[in-house]
Amino acid sequence: MDANVIKVLLFIGIPIIIAICYRVVLRIFFGVVIVPEDRIGLVTKKFVLMGKQELPEGRIIAVDGEAGFQAQTLAPGVYFGKWAWQYTVIFEPFTVIPTGKVGLVMAKDGTELPLGAILARKVACDAFQDAEAFLKNGGQKGRQTTMMTPGSYRVNTFLFNVEITDMVNIPDNAVGIVTTMEGQALENGSIAGKIVAGHNNFQDADSFVLNGGYKGLQEQVVLAGSYFFNPWFAKVEMVKMTEIPIGHVGVVISYVGSDGEDLSGIEFKHGNIVAKGHKGVWAEPFGPGKYPVNPYIMKVEYVPTTNLVLNWASARSEAHQLDKNLSTITVRSRDGFTFNLDVAQIIHIPTTEAPKVIARFGNMSNLVTQVLEPTIGNYFRNSAQDAEVIDFLKSRKERQESAKMHIGRVLEEYNVHGVDTLIGDIVPPDSLMKTLIDRKIAEEQKVTYDTQMRAQETRQALEKETAIAEIQKEIVKADQGVLIAERIADASVKKATGDANSVRLQANADADRMKLLASGEAEKVRLLAKAEAERTELIARADAEKISVTGRAEAEKILAIGQSHAESYKLAVEAMGGDNFTQLKVMEAIAEQKVKIMPDVLISGGDGNANPVNGLLGLKLLEELGNKKQPGKPEATAE
Repeated sequence: MDANVIKVLLFIGIPIIIAICYRVVLRIFFGVVIVPEDRIGLVTKKFVLMGKQELPEGRIIAVDGEAGFQAQTLAPGVYFGKWAWQYTVIFEPFTVIPTGKVGLVMAKDGTELPLGAILARKVACDAFQDAEAFLKNGGQKGRQTTMMTPGSYRVNTFLFNVEITDMVNIPDNAVGIVTTMEGQALENGSIAGKIVAGHNNFQDADSFVLNGGYKGLQEQVVLAGSYFFNPWFAKVEMVKMTEIPIGHVGVVISYVGSDGEDLSGIEFKHGNIVAKGHKGVWAEPFGPGKYPVNPYIMKVEYVPTTNLVLNWASARSEAHQLDKNLSTITVRSRDGFTFNLDVAQIIHIPTTEAPKVIARFGNMSNLVTQVLEPTIGNYFRNSAQDAEVIDFLKSRKERQESAKMHIGRVLEEYNVHGVDTLIGDIVPPDSLMKTLIDRKIAEEQKVTYDTQMRAQETRQALEKETAIAEIQKEIVKADQGVLIAERIADASVKKATGDANSVRLQANADADRMKLLASGEAEKVRLLAKAEAERTELIARADAEKISVTGRAEAEKILAIGQSHAESYKLAVEAMGGDNFTQLKVMEAIAEQKVKIMPDVLISGGDGNANPVNGLLGLKLLEELGNKKQPGKPEATAE
């Protein structure tokens, strides 16, 4: 081995060896015991030199100097007189209770527990650090009611065993249901212990027992938080808080409490409705919210305060599931047919009536099965027996209104308001449905045929009117042709009359002009004659006379011509008549203008009565024939 290692070991080991030897020497020869600061000394006395040596019967811990395990322990420090040949001292670490834990103590020695007790009562013993005081003050052996909270303790493990367990944590939205193992017996007829004060939520078991707490299930619950519960004294079961949803109330049925006065009145004979805190159905239900209810001593029945829909239909159920066992109603009609119908019932339970409904039926499911199901089913079965299937189908609306009124009256007797009754699908027998469908199809076909017939009549009328409208064009054209011919004739007559007037006026104008010319010539001759009188008086006179005679002759000629024409027209009018003369002049004008006023074909009725429509129809026929005639054949004339 290396010399340096040997030196190190000698440097460390020699002081230890010296200390051990020193302790041994002190222990053997001087009885000195040194207890470290993190230890406790447990002393065992081997024998007694003088005095009482044996422990009392049943005891294992010595408190009066007897031989054996000593109740007194040695705290950290130096002690004398503990010779090794008389005392055995062992060092034990402190008992440490961690945070979030609790120490449960069981005593190995002490007085016997009273009959029926399972836990030892609390005694003054400095949290089990003074074993001598525990035994002298009457501490009882067995499981202790007192617990050790987190911390470090000098516990004599010869007397006490310490078991470490967790604290009880109750989360939010939860409630602790407590059952105690110590206390007085429950009263006859009670299922839970009455609430007592002064035990700090069951954390002080001794105060609970001293204040008259009862053994078993407790009425009082523990809310969210951390608690130092002694599991040997109280068991805690965590359940969710009772939540009343929106649109509901919670009717409380309490199984504990005193018998209270019935608040339902003498007319209500279906159960007691009592004030809050008494046994029975509470008159004041819980509104929406969360409540710390002990479900073992109270029952909360949810009652909807909104409109509640219940379906008598096999394939449909609401979210509340109160109608999950309801099915389509099967009924039989008066004519022997069996058919199914779906029904929906809407009900409303006022908040003030909810306790009465629960007191009467116990829960909402019983209301459905005991009242609604038989009431609605029997009504529709009875209603169907009074009518045939077809009549039942036709009077659906009236039967729905009748059902609403009848069922509403029945429900009012049970503190329930019937809002409405609705009839859903009605499923008649297949054979009847086939007959109805065939009948309906036949009726629809008849309507279709009637419609088609009216359509054909309308089409015929349309064709007729269309043909007349087409012919109307020709009629209008012919009417316009006649009108044009009449106007041309009138124009010709007027033109002839105008020409006659023009000729007469022209003749008059010519006569007047000749007279004027004659007058002018005469004046001119006179002037010339006067001017040339000096030259040749004889020639002038002769020329003047010549001119004068000539002028008178021309004037007489023109006058004679005009009078001749006028006399000619006058004689012609007298001879032919005014109308004939005018027509003659019109015809002459037409001839001169070459106007065609006679038709190529003349069509007239056989009875001699003029009918424009017949003429037009004949004209249309001739046009059709004209389209089909052979080339070179003469045109036909119809009369």
